[in-house]
Amino acid sequence: MPEVILIDPKTIFLLYFWGNFFTCILIFSYSFSYATIDSRKILKWFGVGKLLLTIAWILIILRDIISDFLSINLANSLFFCACCYETIAMLSILKTNTEKRFRSQIAITLAAVIIFNIATFLGSTMNTRVLIGAIGIFAIYLPPTIHYFTEKRRKNFFRNFYVFCYVVLEILIVIRAIYRYLYPQNLFFSHNALDSFYSISLFLVTLVGIVGFLLLVKEKQDYKIQKLLDDKNQFFSIISHDLRGPLSSAVSLSEFLAEDIENYTREEIREISEMLYQSNKNSYKLLENLLEWSRVQAGMITFTPKKIVLNELINDNIELNKNAALHKNINLLFESADAIEVHADDNMINTVLRNLLNNAIKFTQKNGKVEIRILKTEENVEISVIDDGVGIPDDIKVKLFKINKKVIQRGTENEKGSGLGLLLCSEFINVHKGKIWVESHQGKGSCFKFTIPLKQ
Repeated sequence: MPEVILIDPKTIFLLYFWGNFFTCILIFSYSFSYATIDSRKILKWFGVGKLLLTIAWILIILRDIISDFLSINLANSLFFCACCYETIAMLSILKTNTEKRFRSQIAITLAAVIIFNIATFLGSTMNTRVLIGAIGIFAIYLPPTIHYFTEKRRKNFFRNFYVFCYVVLEILIVIRAIYRYLYPQNLFFSHNALDSFYSISLFLVTLVGIVGFLLLVKEKQDYKIQKLLDDKNQFFSIISHDLRGPLSSAVSLSEFLAEDIENYTREEIREISEMLYQSNKNSYKLLENLLEWSRVQAGMITFTPKKIVLNELINDNIELNKNAALHKNINLLFESADAIEVHADDNMINTVLRNLLNNAIKFTQKNGKVEIRILKTEENVEISVIDDGVGIPDDIKVKLFKINKKVIQRGTENEKGSGLGLLLCSEFINVHKGKIWVESHQGKGSCFKFTIPLKQ
């Protein structure tokens, strides 16, 4: 039989230490050199995790020099915290990362730290501490590994390989924990074949996992850059197509008046002036939304929430839209007995209400009605803008709130829109960590709803 090469525990310590040390340098160098702002945040969490792991290994190496509290309690607590930071970075790459998942990781980590330290203070053996540590690390890595498997997203080679690394990591931890339980030992790393195999495998899996993580971060970064480029192209497409239409109409109408105004009757001049006014009004609205949306994308609009009364904002927007509603004899309805206060950015919510009311009036027939309702729950406030207009076809409904989907639907009096107003609404509600959606059937009206959390 071939001889099994055993690894000295000191070599293992040095291997892990230098591996984590150079990983920290690699991650922070990549973060400051190539990463975008979002990617830098994810890399910072991952890098901090590896930095804590490096400090923990230093404390373990110095075990004979420093106190047991530092080399056992503090070192292992740092181990758990390092795993927590790394898993939060893993979850941040997912499409559906939520604060709830982050809080869950922190809770598992705190539980592992508390249980380990209690066991240490009660005088538990080395073998018991190794078992608690293995179970704790297994529990911390388990949720993100499951989330990667269950996420509804197109998988690729790097993503599958990355998940595979952490599955192998979990399996190695379980195997070692079972072995320690069946064959108790009083050494952190024993001088046997299984621990040697475990150490080499764990080091290689961790190293490959780091490379996989960096590749996933780069993939996410490239995807976002590509999306920004696509949005920019769509943005210029809207400018060149939708803005040129009303401007060319205004130029043509102005030319008619300038060249032959003496031959027009007063009624004809009034009619051309009305058409010119509508054309300029549409151009102004589109340009206003374009500029607002571009400022949002460039990060030039700051989120400044303060206490506002929603009822007052809604009444102000109803007053602003009264003339447009009166022109089509549309009844604007809003009744709310109690004043509802929220912590929100009044300029953003004003923009949302203005756009939704404009759309509701635009797509409602003459003599129709538009109603605004407020519903307050324990967690948020839900605002609904309801009309009894033409409704939205299913093929258009799926394109709303997306800049890369062209939305063409004219109002009841041939009013034209670009869909940018709804994009703005979506951006501003997302900033508030709320939701916006539509419920509509063609020919039966539409109901646009959005929520504002009561706690920001």
